[in-house]
Amino acid sequence: MIGSISLGASFFHCISYCLEDKRTLTEDQKIKKSLEDGLQHKDRAEVLAYNKCFGNKYELAEQFKEVSRLSRRVEKPVLHLSLSLPPGEQLNRNQLIEAGQELAKEFGVADNQYLIIQHKDTNKQHIHLVANRVGYQGKAASTSNNYLKMDRLCRRLEKKYRLQQVLSAKRFLPKEQKLTPRHDSRKEKMKNDIQQSLKKAKNYDDFVKRMQALGYQVIKGRGITFIDDKKVSVKGSDLGYSLMTIEKLLQRNQPQELKQENISKVQEQEIKKPSANQQIIPANARFKRRITGKQHPSFLEKSPLEELQKGIGGIISELLKPGYPETDEINPELLKEAHRKKKRKKPKW
Repeated sequence: MIGSISLGASFFHCISYCLEDKRTLTEDQKIKKSLEDGLQHKDRAEVLAYNKCFGNKYELAEQFKEVSRLSRRVEKPVLHLSLSLPPGEQLNRNQLIEAGQELAKEFGVADNQYLIIQHKDTNKQHIHLVANRVGYQGKAASTSNNYLKMDRLCRRLEKKYRLQQVLSAKRFLPKEQKLTPRHDSRKEKMKNDIQQSLKKAKNYDDFVKRMQALGYQVIKGRGITFIDDKKVSVKGSDLGYSLMTIEKLLQRNQPQELKQENISKVQEQEIKKPSANQQIIPANARFKRRITGKQHPSFLEKSPLEELQKGIGGIISELLKPGYPETDEINPELLKEAHRKKKRKKPKW
């Protein structure tokens, strides 16, 4: 047995969902599906019990809303619970009502307004309970440990009605049982499907097509993820099939002829590719021709270095020229000044 829990603010929407047929189906589709699977898609909901309430969805929603006003602190007064049995297991009407009453008692709404509804449009027998968390005293039912409450109730009802026992979530197990490895049938099936697809696939695209044919969605990024038809996603690495592992296995599956063809292509590319010495020799030859061309006499005559040397030499010669005209004559004034200096006598001490 599996239970679900949800809280809400709108009584009308919750009660409407539980009492009405699926809106996605037309009247013709309801009849057609009922003939195909033998289930009841038209008028699928049956109210098994009313507790301190009555009427249609409008009257029920208004009654629940009036009582919820007794507590202004509660933002989500709607308590929606459900219990679902595995396919093939059935309880009679009275047992379903008892289970619904046990559900209301476990969550502290046994004295509040609530409805017990059975849906008949699936192959899993299940009931819904819509309750008002606010009671007539203005107090609201607690929502603490809701999942623990549901887990304990399901295990208790399984024993009471001798139903198939479902293993509790790990967080609700005793410490010694948390260490025990658990068998996950969903992952085992997914792992087996991957293994069989890899054996038959020729390449990655072929592998993806085979997995899609089995109802899986394959998402490839830095790794690989598989999503089954129940929208449960599992990483490939958690199943022992990481993206690198899958690619290696697919390479092994390639036919021997294809492998030989790939090897031949690589060898041809290596042959066509010039070696390092072959690439250096032409470059050396071009460099040598360039140097030889520069040593030609006509090139040397027009060398910019020689022109620069000539220019610098001319500038230096101009700088070394005296500042007066070159002549053998000496200025007479300078001779007179020199003669006067010679006649000067040194002072006597």
